[in-house]
Amino acid sequence: MAEYRDIVVIGAGIAGMTAAIYAARAGKSVQVLECEGFGGQIASSPRVENYPGIAAVSGAELSDAMYSQASALGVSFSFARASGVQPQPDGGFLVPSDGGDFACRSVVLAAGAHHKGLGLAREQELTGRGISYCAVCDGAFYRGKTAAVVGGGSAALQSAEYLCGVCDKVVLIHRRDSFRGEAALAGRVTANPNLTLMLDSVVTEYLGGDRLDGLLVENRKTGARTRVPVDGVFLSVGQAPGNGPFAPPVELDEAGYVKAGEDCRTNVPGLFAAGDCRAKAVRQLTTAAADGTVAAVAACAWADAHPAG
Repeated sequence: MAEYRDIVVIGAGIAGMTAAIYAARAGKSVQVLECEGFGGQIASSPRVENYPGIAAVSGAELSDAMYSQASALGVSFSFARASGVQPQPDGGFLVPSDGGDFACRSVVLAAGAHHKGLGLAREQELTGRGISYCAVCDGAFYRGKTAAVVGGGSAALQSAEYLCGVCDKVVLIHRRDSFRGEAALAGRVTANPNLTLMLDSVVTEYLGGDRLDGLLVENRKTGARTRVPVDGVFLSVGQAPGNGPFAPPVELDEAGYVKAGEDCRTNVPGLFAAGDCRAKAVRQLTTAAADGTVAAVAACAWADAHPAG
């Protein structure tokens, strides 16, 4: 038999935990389902400097603080993977998961997004054997060694900055001639003496046997190919939303993001989308928290207007 909660939040990133905090403070019983790690992607960030009122904090510290705050308010957390959302005739929902099924009056979908790979041969085989996606998680394995970072956004720059403090040498590979990340961050990172830049360049092949020991890198302008010896590579080339299990009934755009505006309302009445899983122009901590707030207030209003029978 399904357990009952007023509101189920799918995902425990910044958006999901913000929604849980607001809903719990409104007196609602709240269940959060998370299948990977509490805090979402920000938990792996070594230094957060753009959250208002906090000059600097690690992503792990911020995530732990939000988790503790939500737990103290009575929010229930389960390390479980939600496998769908099923609207019910009475206006409520059933949310099945591998940790049990939950009945609720409203759902906040905050499924976030996951890291993309390069799509090259042996990528899956070498993941964990030289290929990684989290510099904070795995950077210590390359202390005193050579690591590469692939990407040009803020996440890639943060990874490179962290690794510059750990590795003897860091190679930053980006397919364009300028970075998409914050200008201040880019300036700070590229000033590191142990950083080597390879711009206008793409990785075309992973080299090595049982473990990665190098990359074949091609310059997009000249066509020249260079073998770059590395002990590990950290991929930071974008994200894909985790909305697959929820469509249908949730409507997604061509990129797989939930079609929902700034009011966080989806095509399913009573189901709201928040954070990186939602189609929007800006994905930052502050916009995730804002989404969580908006979605929670709307979910509480729906639950009040459609009480359990």
